Amino acid sequence: MSSNHGFRNLALAISDTAKAAETAEELKHMHDWVPIEEADAVVALGGDGFMLHTLHGMLDSGRIIPCYGINRGTVGFLMNRYRAGVKLLDKVNRSRSIGISPLRMEAVTQDGEKHVECAINEVSLLRETRQTAKLEVSVDDKVRIKELVGDGVLVATPAGSTAYNLSANGPILPLDSQLLALTPISAFRPRRWRGAILPDRATIRFKVFEPAKRPVAAVADQKEVRDIAEVSVEIAYDSELTLLFDPGHALDERIVAEQFMV
Repeated sequence: MSSNHGFRNLALAISDTAKAAETAEELKHMHDWVPIEEADAVVALGGDGFMLHTLHGMLDSGRIIPCYGINRGTVGFLMNRYRAGVKLLDKVNRSRSIGISPLRMEAVTQDGEKHVECAINEVSLLRETRQTAKLEVSVDDKVRIKELVGDGVLVATPAGSTAYNLSANGPILPLDSQLLALTPISAFRPRRWRGAILPDRATIRFKVFEPAKRPVAAVADQKEVRDIAEVSVEIAYDSELTLLFDPGHALDERIVAEQFMV
């Protein structure tokens, strides 16, 4: 986690909202913006969803650069506050950098097709119909739950532990904890299982039972693969992302503070 980066070439990514467009108009004369292909860092204007979209774009392209988000959405958990009139380049260069490693999901469909997607927040397995999902859960090739019955299950990173995972009653994980949350979604059986906290070096595998009657979709953040047969999830250490935050408002501090919200 560092500051005084020395960035010179900044790119601007703008969500398709009126608030983001208005802010972009205010910022366009404050700096000589460059295309993202030539940038040292990117400034993203929008909400958390747009930040995820921007980060996924970098993962897909294979060119990953630091990203400084400015909240022009609603919650803005991954973003910084917007302050008009402040020299943005100075703010970006004084920011703290936080490294986050996404999950890599490998999903095989019932037809045998293999899909590989990354997730910054979580990988979710969700029932596609009114029928509950039936899943086998393995960790590092050892079967831990022979049959999980319910709406589904998810694996969350520390960065994503305050998102869908928290809504499913999963634990909040400190950003530097080197842990993953394995959280059931409306589990019917086993009734008393509330999930697990696993080391982030673990590989988690799911197998779908009775897929014709109980089809299951796998979702890596917003990317969905339907009618899956099995899924494996592990940390993609070779694709670490860097988020930039104003001093005193970084993601690790927000995650700690979230645990005291009432």
